[in-house]
Amino acid sequence: MSKKNNVHFQNRERRMSQGSMPDIKASRSPSRASGAKSPTRNGNGSLHKSSSSDKHERPGVGRNDTSASGWATENEDDTDAPAQSDFEKKKQTFITRAIWTFVMIAIFFASMFAGHIYVIIIVTAVQIISFKEVIAISNVPSRARSLRFTKTLNWYFLGSTMYFLYGESVIYYFKHIVLIDRVLLPFATHHRFISFMLYVMGFVFFVGSLQKGHYRFQFTQFAWTHMALYLIVVQAHFIMNNIFEGMIWFFLPVMLVITNDIFAYVCGITFGRTQLIKLSPKKTVEGFVGAWICTIIIGFGLTNVLMRSKYFICPVNDLGANIFTGLACEPNPVFIPHTYAVPFIPAHWTLLPTTVRVSPMQFHILIMSTFASLIAPFGGFFASGLKRTFNIKDFGDSIPGHGGMTDRMDCQFIMGFFAFMYYQSFIAVYKASVGSVIETAINGLSAEEQVELVKGLAKHLYNQGQIGGKVLEYLGANMQLGVKRR
Repeated sequence: MSKKNNVHFQNRERRMSQGSMPDIKASRSPSRASGAKSPTRNGNGSLHKSSSSDKHERPGVGRNDTSASGWATENEDDTDAPAQSDFEKKKQTFITRAIWTFVMIAIFFASMFAGHIYVIIIVTAVQIISFKEVIAISNVPSRARSLRFTKTLNWYFLGSTMYFLYGESVIYYFKHIVLIDRVLLPFATHHRFISFMLYVMGFVFFVGSLQKGHYRFQFTQFAWTHMALYLIVVQAHFIMNNIFEGMIWFFLPVMLVITNDIFAYVCGITFGRTQLIKLSPKKTVEGFVGAWICTIIIGFGLTNVLMRSKYFICPVNDLGANIFTGLACEPNPVFIPHTYAVPFIPAHWTLLPTTVRVSPMQFHILIMSTFASLIAPFGGFFASGLKRTFNIKDFGDSIPGHGGMTDRMDCQFIMGFFAFMYYQSFIAVYKASVGSVIETAINGLSAEEQVELVKGLAKHLYNQGQIGGKVLEYLGANMQLGVKRR
């Protein structure tokens, strides 16, 4: 028995630092006095602590980290190098976080002013990185390596989903280009069927890759992949559509979420007292309400500035446009000021204004600001609950000092989705467009009827004085299909 005790204490002496030997009793006595359980000896003579939190079996002589009292701890090196102080760590983290904050702001504004295509590239990169981070937190590396098609299927489903969603947007917003191109026309006409067959191929490949002993893991990955596709890729698709509808519908939701996040922090540390939700202990009711008021005020002022620029309010009709070239369009009526009577003020009163002239967009921004303040934060709470489920601090380390991309975009996805639905329901003006007319003519008319349509439009434009008589003569002489059918 003495031999085992000697071996054990030699191992403990080897793992302790030089300056910790004299303080063994002093460091252990407080825990004994407070009623903490002493270490117990297992069958092989090693020691372990009787604690419910120690859920992993550890050999008695295999501990790598020890405190001054000789007990195993985390994040302590065996070397004698002095540990970095908490202040230095916080300082370094703050500097890194600040630098990358300004880098992200610079990239965001540079891409937005450079043109819509650059913003689309940024959004695409964000959704791919976020998808990668969400997929990674449920992955088991050892099992993923033994099942070589697991990661391949994840990326295949991402690619097929993006093909479907991006194709839908391109066909909808650029019908006048896609439907008149001989190469692109078959892909546009049969886009949904092609997308469905791509998914079916992935589904069949998944079923064929199932291996005995790994069923639970493989079906978990399959379900997790589809959840990530819905929560990230599908919602990012609607953000893409916001860009096509006009830069303001992309920029405003993004800025409202950022503004709300900043003022929730400022108001919370200033006069926050009441905890809001247990998932995020630092969130307070006072910060929640204060951020709502500040977001409405800033959203109102920001909208008043943005809607003066056609580059922001015009739908995309030229992907090569930028802030300097601008865009030309007939403004949506929501941006045109109207005169409204102020309620509850008698008309004969002269001291107070009885009417106010504002654009309807200022009323809509109140709704959008309220959603960004009261509902969008629950996207962040959802992400917090997800991280607690997997016992992780961040989704990744894609952005130094900030964690993963998903940590920064958790509220943006649901806010962008809401902005699209709200715009389509209450703001969008539905009228015939060149693209929709061409689509109807191509899909609903025969070749002979299409020729007649062209001739009819030409005659109408001639009668309106928009084209000359030579155009009619040219069409009559060269559109042989119509001549033969007569």
